[in-house]
Amino acid sequence: MAAVTTNLVAEAARRHDLWPTVAAALGRTLTGTLLLASSLKELDRLTVQIISDGQIGGITTEANAQGQVRGYVRNPEANAPYNEKGKFDVGAVVGKGMFYVTHESGYDVGLYRDPYRGSVPLVSGEIAEDFAFYLLKSEQIPSAVMLGVHLLPDVPYVSASGGLMIQMMPGADERTISTVETSLNRMRQATMMIRDGARPADLLRAALGDLEFEQLDEKPVSFNCPCSYERVCSMISSIDRAELESMLKVDKGAVMTCHFCNETYRLDEAALENIMSGCHK
Repeated sequence: MAAVTTNLVAEAARRHDLWPTVAAALGRTLTGTLLLASSLKELDRLTVQIISDGQIGGITTEANAQGQVRGYVRNPEANAPYNEKGKFDVGAVVGKGMFYVTHESGYDVGLYRDPYRGSVPLVSGEIAEDFAFYLLKSEQIPSAVMLGVHLLPDVPYVSASGGLMIQMMPGADERTISTVETSLNRMRQATMMIRDGARPADLLRAALGDLEFEQLDEKPVSFNCPCSYERVCSMISSIDRAELESMLKVDKGAVMTCHFCNETYRLDEAALENIMSGCHK
C-alpha cells in the first residue's frame, strides 16, 4: 500500500496550528493509519493511539475504508532540536510509551460489535518503526513501513507527505524478501519523490524493484471529520437539565471544540432554549 498525503497533512497542520516537529509526527501517524486502514470493509474504522511521556503527550488518529482520516495531538507546540542526521527528532518529542490499534465495525450505523484492540510498546517513537513493530508482534506480519513529511519554513509549510507499507504474506520466498530489501535500501526518500510528482504507484514501483505487481485499487484520501453543529446539539441535549439551565443562565450559551479537527461550535441562548424544549435544530 502507498499513499500521497501532502494536502491532508497540510490541512491537519493548519487546523491544529502545529509546530514543525509535531507536524512531522502527526503527519506520519495520519499516513500510517490510512495505509493500515486501506483493507478495511465499508463499515469499519481504525484508531491508532500513541500514549507517551514525551512533550507531545500523545497522538490519536482515526481512518475509515473511504480514505478519510482525522487526528490530533495533545501538545501542538512540542519541539526538539534536529537529530544527528539533521532531521526532525520526532522520537524525542514522542518519547517512550505504548502504541495502540483499535479496529471497530458498524459503530456509525448502530451495528456495534466488540472492538479488537492490539498494543505494543513504542520502539523508537519515529512512527514508521512503531507501525512495523505492531504489525510484526500483534498481527504476526513482517512488514516494511516508510513514512515521511517534508516541511518548508514558509506557510503552507507541508511540501510533501506520504509513505508506503509492504507486508510479507505467508509463503513469501527468500528471493522476494531479498529483492524488496535491496530495492528499499536503494530507494530515494518518498517525500523527495512526491515533491517531484510521484504518485502512490510510483512509490511502489521504486520500492518493489523488478518485482511485478498488480494495482488492485486506488482511492482519494482526505482529512475529514464527521463532527457537525447538529451532532453538537445532540450531545448537549443529553446533558442533565440542571446543567443546561446553568449554561443558559450563567454562560449565556455553550462552546464546544472538536479535538480531532479543532472546529469550534457556539450555541447561543436561543439554541440552548430550543434544545431544552426538545428542538435540536
